[in-house]
Amino acid sequence: MARTFSSARHEALRKYIVEKRKKSLLRQVDLAKLLKRNQSYVTNLERGQKAVEVVELIEWAEAIGFDPADAVRRVAKVR
Repeated sequence: MARTFSSARHEALRKYIVEKRKKSLLRQVDLAKLLKRNQSYVTNLERGQKAVEVVELIEWAEAIGFDPADAVRRVAKVR
């Protein structure tokens, strides 16, 4: 069974990333292609089964089109 990362901050970051992907009208498969990864990589991160590393956050932000610093600021406010 895959590990689920369930801290409030991780959940907030996961939701933020999913929201940004959907607003950009990218499907998981589209994002996976931009990241040069397979769809399961995107799915696992979005479901909370994979932690988001800093470098990955930057890569996702570039692919989707959001400011990773904004994501960090929002998550930092979560307690």
